[in-house]
Amino acid sequence: MDAREKILEAARDLLAKAPVADVSTRAVCEAAGVGAPMLYRLFGDKAGLLAAVVDRGFEEYLASKRAARPSDDPVADLRNGWDNHMRFALEHPNLYRLMYSPELTAPPAAAQEAHALLHGILERCAAAGRLTVPPALATQMIMSANVGAALSMLTRPEQYPDPQFSERLRDSVLASLTRPAGTAEPGEQDSAVPVAAATLAARLRAAQSPVFTPAESALLEQWLDKLSAG
Repeated sequence: MDAREKILEAARDLLAKAPVADVSTRAVCEAAGVGAPMLYRLFGDKAGLLAAVVDRGFEEYLASKRAARPSDDPVADLRNGWDNHMRFALEHPNLYRLMYSPELTAPPAAAQEAHALLHGILERCAAAGRLTVPPALATQMIMSANVGAALSMLTRPEQYPDPQFSERLRDSVLASLTRPAGTAEPGEQDSAVPVAAATLAARLRAAQSPVFTPAESALLEQWLDKLSAG
C-alpha cells in the first residue's frame, strides 16, 4: 500500500471513530506512519485530504448503484435506491455527513453521477407513463428528501425515534410523484396532460428519433417539459 492509500485509510478509520465528522491531520499522519510534509505534498491541505476521503466515500456508495440492474418496475427501483441510500448513511454516519457537508468548496464529481443515475430511473418511470412531473424536477425532489431524511436522522436521532420514518417518507414522496402501473388514465382529468407530456418527452429522449432536427427536438422537449410541469 503506497503512502496515499495509507493516509486515506487512516483518515477513513479515524473519521469513523470520531465523535464528529472531522479528523486532525496530525492524528492521520500518526495513524498512517507518515510525516506531515508527505500528507501536504499529496493532498495540499486538510481540505484536500477530506475531499479525497469524500471522493472515496462516493465511490463506495456508487459501486452498488452502478452494479444494479434495472427491473421491470422502475418505481420499485426508486424504492430500493432510497433504501440503499439510507442504509449507507446509517452504516457510515460520519462519512455521510462529510459527503454532504455544506463546507465542501466544490461538489464531488461522483455526486453528479449519483444525481444522473437517479435521473435515469426517473426517465424510465416517465417513459412507462408513471411519472406525474418532469424527471428533472422529480430527481431534485427525491434527492433532497432522501439526503434530508438521512442527515436529520444522523444529526437529530432523538427527534426521529420511529424506525419506519424513512419508509413512510419514501412512500409519501413517491406517491406524490408517481402513479400505479397499469393506470389507463390519471385519476384527475387535470393531470392527464402533464402525465402524457412527461411520458412523451421521456420516450422521445429514449428513442432519439431522426424525424426531428436537433433544434426541433430541443424545442419540442421544452414544450413538453412545460406541459408536464402542469
